[in-house]
Amino acid sequence: MVNLSPISVLVRNETGVLARVSGLFARRGFNIHSLAVGETDDPKVSRISVVVAGEAPIIEQVVKQLRRLVSVVKVSDLTGRPRVERGLALIKVKASPEHRGELLQLVNIFRARVDHVDNESLILEVTGNREKLEAFIDILRPHGIQEMARTGQIAMARGKGPMADAWATLGEDFEEPEGTYNISRAASRLAEELTNE
Repeated sequence: MVNLSPISVLVRNETGVLARVSGLFARRGFNIHSLAVGETDDPKVSRISVVVAGEAPIIEQVVKQLRRLVSVVKVSDLTGRPRVERGLALIKVKASPEHRGELLQLVNIFRARVDHVDNESLILEVTGNREKLEAFIDILRPHGIQEMARTGQIAMARGKGPMADAWATLGEDFEEPEGTYNISRAASRLAEELTNE
C-alpha cells in the first residue's frame, strides 16, 4: 500500500508560483497524488495542498526542497496530525429505472447528493476524506461509472495547527530557515528600513 502524505504549503500569491512548485516536483521525481490551490484569508497568500506518495525520507526531502523556494512562506507536513481533510468527486453513473432506488440509498448512506438526472444516468456529488471518496467510487463501480471528475484533497490541522499559529509563536529573535520567506516580517523590515532612511 502506498503511503500518502498531505503537505500544506503557504505561498506568495504571485504569477508563476504554481509552476515553480510543480516544477520542483517534476525535477526531483516526486510523485504528486493530488494538488489543490486556493487563496487564503489574506489575498497576498495562497495555500497549496499537495498529497505526495512516498516513504518518510521522501516526504522529508519534499518539505526541505519546498522550503528552499523563494515564493514559499511556510511548509507543513500534516502526516499523522489531527486534521480535517476534504475532496470532492462528481461521478456519472448508469442508472436504469430498476436500479435508481438502490443508487439513491447509496447516496443517502454516503451523504452524497444527486446533481443531475436523465433517462440513462445520474451525476452524483460526494465530498469527504480520501477514504470516503474511494469507498463511494468502489461501491458504484458495479453499476457502471461512465465519467468521473475529482478535485485535489485539501487539508487543515485541527486546533492550533502548524499553519494557523506559525507567525504568532515566533519571537522577535527568531531566525527564519534558509529559503523561507515570511511576508509580514519582510514587510515590517522594509517599513523599518524606509523609516530609518
